[in-house]
Amino acid sequence: MLIGEVSRRSGVSTRMLRHYDALGLVQPTGRTSGGYREYSADDIRRLFHVESLRTLGLSLSEAKRALDESDFAPSGLMGDLIRHTRQRIAAEEELLTKLEHVDSAGPEEWEDVLRVVTLLRALESESGARRQQAILSQDANAPLPVEALVEAALSEDDLNVAGALQWTLARAAGRGLADLAAGLDAESVDVRRRATAAIAAVHTVEATVLLRRALDDPDATVRGRVALVLGARGNLDAVPALLELIVEGRRDVEAAEALGVLTELSASADDIVGAMQDLFDNTDDAPTRLRITQAFAEIPGTAAREALARLADDSDRTIAATAAAILNIRDRRKSERGQV
Repeated sequence: MLIGEVSRRSGVSTRMLRHYDALGLVQPTGRTSGGYREYSADDIRRLFHVESLRTLGLSLSEAKRALDESDFAPSGLMGDLIRHTRQRIAAEEELLTKLEHVDSAGPEEWEDVLRVVTLLRALESESGARRQQAILSQDANAPLPVEALVEAALSEDDLNVAGALQWTLARAAGRGLADLAAGLDAESVDVRRRATAAIAAVHTVEATVLLRRALDDPDATVRGRVALVLGARGNLDAVPALLELIVEGRRDVEAAEALGVLTELSASADDIVGAMQDLFDNTDDAPTRLRITQAFAEIPGTAAREALARLADDSDRTIAATAAAILNIRDRRKSERGQV
């Protein structure tokens, strides 16, 4: 079979066949009556062996050794090929991810593409200062690779950089919330905490709905952070978690302030005061009873005043004195407002 026919049947170009011949990889062993080189059946078989080895990633020299050297074992080479292939796949997947991030930003000009690529490269920097600067320096009207920013927000350990990412995602007007929501279900508590902080920075109805989901998180830090945010937004679902903060002594002052906001924004003041009184009555822990008493200072209205009046007669002198002091302050402020 002449070279042209071999090329048509094998799919290997005549140029490559001549290259194989020059390397001694596949050489036609026959001759026609006119003196042209002719491929025998064995030559064709060797050609297909070469092509098969090349599909596995072997170089031409490796393929020649595999076919010509009897002591050339495939085991070690296969291991190398597997490692190299995995590295190549990882590199291709990384490139694909970058392309998807650039595409998700919706760039309209090449300048926008370059700006996004610059930000993506900066996010990979080991320098927290560089990452933060790159995030904060983005133009307000520039397209943002929101998916990449969400990935960074869910993995960022540096608090300054994390704050910059949360601010930027908040500026994205709700874009990225769906990806952040996935972080709420992560097994890693750190990821759930980062997701909660990033969602809390977004002031939309959708963000508030997601935060309400996180009130059932098994991590107390997540529940507490969410409760404070929801309480400030007037969401009554936060009340149990806010009371939990007061009882446990974690950010109890902020929790009391949030409860005060809730009683002013809704008609639930009596219910909140009743829940606080029940907690007080059902614990013998002196510090907890004192924190609940102090929390009443933030609750406006008649129900809270009546609760403080009862506490002013408590057998615990510290509780009684604290309640009496709060009542005196409230009366003085009320008197001052009346004078004005």
